[in-house]
Amino acid sequence: MRSETTLVLGATGKTGRRVAARLRLHGVQVRAASRSSRTRFDWADPAGWDQVLKDVNTAYIVPPSVPGPVHDFVARAEAAGVQRLVLLSGHGADTWGDTTFGLDMRSAEEAVRGSSLEWTVLRPSNFNQNFDEDLFHAPLVAGELALPAGPVPEPFIDLEDVADVAALVLTEPERHAGKTYELTGPRAVTFGEAVELISKASGLPITFKEISSTEYSAALVREGWEQHVADHVVEMFVVMGRGTIAATTDGVATVLGRAPRTFEEFVVRAAGAGAWQR
Repeated sequence: MRSETTLVLGATGKTGRRVAARLRLHGVQVRAASRSSRTRFDWADPAGWDQVLKDVNTAYIVPPSVPGPVHDFVARAEAAGVQRLVLLSGHGADTWGDTTFGLDMRSAEEAVRGSSLEWTVLRPSNFNQNFDEDLFHAPLVAGELALPAGPVPEPFIDLEDVADVAALVLTEPERHAGKTYELTGPRAVTFGEAVELISKASGLPITFKEISSTEYSAALVREGWEQHVADHVVEMFVVMGRGTIAATTDGVATVLGRAPRTFEEFVVRAAGAGAWQR
């Protein structure tokens, strides 16, 4: 008998660890895989993929930061007898146009859609948790977030909503096969407004400053980022600044039957946990 095992890639990352926890809570047999997990998975080491895919029924894929490897991985998944794939991509990926941003996610979508397996694509907007777990956290703690972001708002989404959607899609595949879900928060906010809300909720003097793309790229390099990675992040802001992905969607409500969490809810929760205390 083939075991019903769900493979979660990026299992120690922002979405992966949340998805894995939800699946386990619902009695799903999870194979949690990442470079630092007990089950090791590395996009740069294809030799280990077949063992990770053995006896897997469904896989949650967080693609690597370079285009290409997901094509080979999907072929291996097909050969291993995997039946379903759920891919984490990015909001409005097919509207990004002629840009180097997101080539990794667009390549991964191409690989999944072109497979013979059942698939679902999740396209979340920027995460609320970028402000307390990732890119924007350290500058906020230091008192100023300086970005090449102007008046175009972003419909930030809470990672808890992304994980809720992913877990449900993974456990109810018959409802979601062949579908792409654009996932956003309930309203879009500018970075300036986001920082103001964080400052108010935390009680700390935190400000936002708009800077040029060149200034931001240089700042990231000074912090130790490689130039090509810094350029990639800058290109994300270029895409956001066009306004083509600023609108909210009903993706969360469509899957979960409820409204997504607000940015204010996230800020209150994170501030209460001391996320931005110095």
